[in-house]
Amino acid sequence: MPCCWHPLAPALICSAVLKIAVTSLCAGCRRWRMADMAATTLIKPAIQSASFDRLLLLVTLMLVLLGTVMITSASMEVAYGRLGNPFYYASRQVLYAMIGLIAMACTLMVPVTVWERMGMLHLLVTFVLLCLVLVVGREINGSVRWINLGVVNLQASEVAKFALVLYLAGYLVRRREEVRSQWRGFLKPMLVIALAVLLLLMEPDFGAVVVLLSAAMGMMFLAGVRLHQFLMLILGCGGAMAVLAVSQSYRLKRLTTYIDPWQHQFDSGYQLTQSLIAFGRGEWMGAGLGNSIQKIFYLPEAHTDFVFAVAAEELGVVGATLITLLLVTLCVRALLIGYRAEKQGLYFGGYAAYGIGLLFGMQTLINIGVNTGLLPTKGLTLPMLSYGGSSLLVSCVAIGLLFRIDYERRQRQQAEGGQHA
Repeated sequence: MPCCWHPLAPALICSAVLKIAVTSLCAGCRRWRMADMAATTLIKPAIQSASFDRLLLLVTLMLVLLGTVMITSASMEVAYGRLGNPFYYASRQVLYAMIGLIAMACTLMVPVTVWERMGMLHLLVTFVLLCLVLVVGREINGSVRWINLGVVNLQASEVAKFALVLYLAGYLVRRREEVRSQWRGFLKPMLVIALAVLLLLMEPDFGAVVVLLSAAMGMMFLAGVRLHQFLMLILGCGGAMAVLAVSQSYRLKRLTTYIDPWQHQFDSGYQLTQSLIAFGRGEWMGAGLGNSIQKIFYLPEAHTDFVFAVAAEELGVVGATLITLLLVTLCVRALLIGYRAEKQGLYFGGYAAYGIGLLFGMQTLINIGVNTGLLPTKGLTLPMLSYGGSSLLVSCVAIGLLFRIDYERRQRQQAEGGQHA
């Protein structure tokens, strides 16, 4: 399929730029309202005629808008206290959202076969970034996870996880029968993943390790790995993660704190107890947007790892449930796109969509689990909602790839239907 201007691309670009950047920031300006109306008139035929997953588009835009609003609310006091500008983080997140949605639209123009042919490049990018961050990375809160690019900090693990998923999808296509029938086909990609895990642990980034291993195991299982091999993989990875969890004193301390955080509420359990207080204050309908108390220097990392707790405090159970449902819908749509693509013989697109869905799903599960006290404290962003340019940009590109996979599947389905007719 040739590289072309996809009919949904202008819709996404115009929606992103005009609805977020223009309408939200310059709503009082008649000139910008006229531009917004004109752009809507132009993109309406494209949206109506496009063959794409409308629910996925709606969920994505809602998550980006919700994330921008919640980061603005959660970061104002911290930004003013640290930098003297209450809108510092909010303005940067709006910029990241605009760039991310434009990148998503641009991804729609790239055929899936191009991503499939770049398998070795994905692998090279993964290991170059993971090695580079250990050499020139910037240390924040005891972890070396960011590469300083001057204007922004690039979180290497975010790009590496996505690139490794694409490499693994290509491998599962090339070695499909070998993976299903022979041990070596099963072990070779696991050795590659093990090396990536080792580099991630040197940062250290235990959360990224859990997400990557979960996505890789899920992709291997959905690709048809024999059940006894998959069970051995689960046992091996589970045992390795258990050993890693107790091998470092700070990880062991987090586990013991997780069991009863109130005994350590002024020490290692401080973040979790403050998060639980935020949930308690929110009740059913919330304290109101902008009225969170926990974000005022009580809850650390309120606009990054614990933005969900702030959302629960301000929007209540209703708002937190809505956010959870949107994220679950995003994950389910990704898996459904993968299933449909695989059924039509688009194996790379199917496996890549599986991996993307599993990445989103595991990050959502871990982040919400940490915020609610269901899992031990671990620094991991909430997809599309937590502050951070690397996470948002990679998420948008991944969703753009989902749109492209679904678009090509629909095109093939229409072509096959025409041939049968």
